[in-house]
Amino acid sequence: MASSATVFKSAIGLVKRRCFGLIIGNEMQMKTSEITLKQLLLSLPLCATLAVLNYSTGELLAADAPAGDLVPLEVKLPPPAFKGTPKDIQLSSYVEPLSDKPRPPMMVPSGLKNLAPGSKLTCSDKNATASTLQKIVDGDKEATDESIIFLRKGTQWVQVDLGSPAEVFAILIWHAHNSAKVYHDIIVQAADDPDFIENVRTLYNNDQDNTSGLGVGTDREYFETHEGRLINAKGVKARYLRFYSKGSTESALNEYTEIEVYGRLAK
Repeated sequence: MASSATVFKSAIGLVKRRCFGLIIGNEMQMKTSEITLKQLLLSLPLCATLAVLNYSTGELLAADAPAGDLVPLEVKLPPPAFKGTPKDIQLSSYVEPLSDKPRPPMMVPSGLKNLAPGSKLTCSDKNATASTLQKIVDGDKEATDESIIFLRKGTQWVQVDLGSPAEVFAILIWHAHNSAKVYHDIIVQAADDPDFIENVRTLYNNDQDNTSGLGVGTDREYFETHEGRLINAKGVKARYLRFYSKGSTESALNEYTEIEVYGRLAK
């Protein structure tokens, strides 16, 4: 952030330029000789305010801008499996409307890669084998029964161990997008230890009535589509990620198709 003296000097420079333009614009039909000193002095306070506001806004935007170049996150999407919204689904008041427009790209640092393939997966459902869980990170996002794994009823979680601490910028989740349905209690957390005790941070939570007991969420429920759910992880540093759910409008079972984690090794 620039010093007060620097801001003041820059503002004064802007005052000189902008006041001249303002007076000329307002007095287009007046002769130059008719622009009095009094008119100039009356215009200065407004000009000074505009100049300082303009400079300060620009300075704040520059300060908030992330270091390095940002690029659109490139994601390979599966084909859509359905169109439209069924009318017989009972929805809560905080479900996002199903959009028919493509999702805007997320801007992320360049050089990121999907860290999920090859990671170790565990699950709260002890009936889910290691080989079954690996299907969640195998790259198959198709809306077919062979691509989906099923977990038991109730709040269940899938945990991804990235192997070492990483900076995570974007997370994509596909539960099952073979039909229009809304999954409940979608919660994503990051932690430094596998038991989720140390430095636990919630990246997404749409459990607005806290039925899963992990806190009241402020995010909205949504329809599963072929685009998956894109979560901005904002460069969080973590080794472990947990993904919770509690059934859907179609079934009490929990379903997963694919998880992608875009990031880089932590410095």
